[in-house]
Amino acid sequence: MGPNDIDLSEPAAVLAPPKEVTRVLAVGKGDTLMGMLTNAGIDRRIAHDAIAALSTVFSPRKLRPGHELYVTMMPETEQADPAQSGVAAGIEAMQLVSLRLPETPIRDVQVSRLDDGAYEAEALEKTTEMAPTVASGHIQTSLYEAALDAGVPATVLNDLIQIFSFDIDFQREVQKGDKFALLYDLVTADGAIVDTGAIQVAEMTVRGELHRYYRFKDEHGFWDYFDEKGQSVRKALLRTPIDGARLTSGFGKRKHPILGYTKMHRGVDFAAPTGTPIYAAGDGTVEVAGRNGGYGNYIRIRHNGTYKTAYAHLSRIKVKKGSHVRQGQVIGMVGTTGRSTGPHLHYEVHQNNKQTNPLSVKLPTGKKLTGNQLAAFKKRQAELDSQYAKLDTSSSDVATAAGEQ
Repeated sequence: MGPNDIDLSEPAAVLAPPKEVTRVLAVGKGDTLMGMLTNAGIDRRIAHDAIAALSTVFSPRKLRPGHELYVTMMPETEQADPAQSGVAAGIEAMQLVSLRLPETPIRDVQVSRLDDGAYEAEALEKTTEMAPTVASGHIQTSLYEAALDAGVPATVLNDLIQIFSFDIDFQREVQKGDKFALLYDLVTADGAIVDTGAIQVAEMTVRGELHRYYRFKDEHGFWDYFDEKGQSVRKALLRTPIDGARLTSGFGKRKHPILGYTKMHRGVDFAAPTGTPIYAAGDGTVEVAGRNGGYGNYIRIRHNGTYKTAYAHLSRIKVKKGSHVRQGQVIGMVGTTGRSTGPHLHYEVHQNNKQTNPLSVKLPTGKKLTGNQLAAFKKRQAELDSQYAKLDTSSSDVATAAGEQ
């Protein structure tokens, strides 16, 4: 072809690089990471290297049904031998580019292929933020239903009940028309709610009486809840050391359900399913933990020189004689051991070694803030009231109080 000739032949075809694809693989019962990767077309030798890298930040044994794997791959240029690769015939051979596993709502683990063909793993922590949230409602049937109707998460509702368990008997005192309001935190990451935080303000109006508490950190670094005067919500003892139970027998004379004659009942009974957790009513030392005649499995705790509490008919005891317990610690489980007709907790309060009615005994108060601590609390109280008022302009007493600051 001369210098003036024109070449009319077709140009050589230029091959486009393989395109990456990302597949979401849902972990099912019995699935293994190796099996899932080879089923996706990845050579088992490559899968082994990737899993080895992943193991530095996440144990594959923790893989559970419901986990999702985000696998980025691109086609291999040649189909590997199924006997060597572990990739079944008919499945396109793929090269693993990266593997990402959302381990928790705020933590991903990721394996990436380097230029030299090796794999490197890293943990990716998401930045979380606190989103203050308000909720309020009127009780029609129960606090539980009213709170859920208002969008309160179950974990926050449990905290709300725990805060007021010192002052309010939820089995007997709460009635239709009572109301609640609260300011609490939601934990967010990338704009999505991933967890619940603490209640900052908790308020209940029961039979016309207002109870309001604020979260505050004391001089020892412990968070607690205090009323408007700086008095801790905590009493020396819990009135009801069990959640969600039904009062079935009060303190006083009654016809014994087994013995058949009238006998003094020196405690109160709460019916609950076997295995329901039982909490220590207060800080103290375990005096008795074991079998005790008609009481069945029995625990007695000495709280101070005046008060002791006792717990009977347990299915399991989770503390030992002589051990120190904290208020709210799980010490045992509801059962029906001893002289019992069904699963329940028999609960006693001993005042100066004499059994007294747990539902009416005047409980000693907890901590009272003074001086600089009280001044710091008052400042935080005003901040929380103002924050609530900005988030909710309803007629709750918290919002009203903020407007009067």
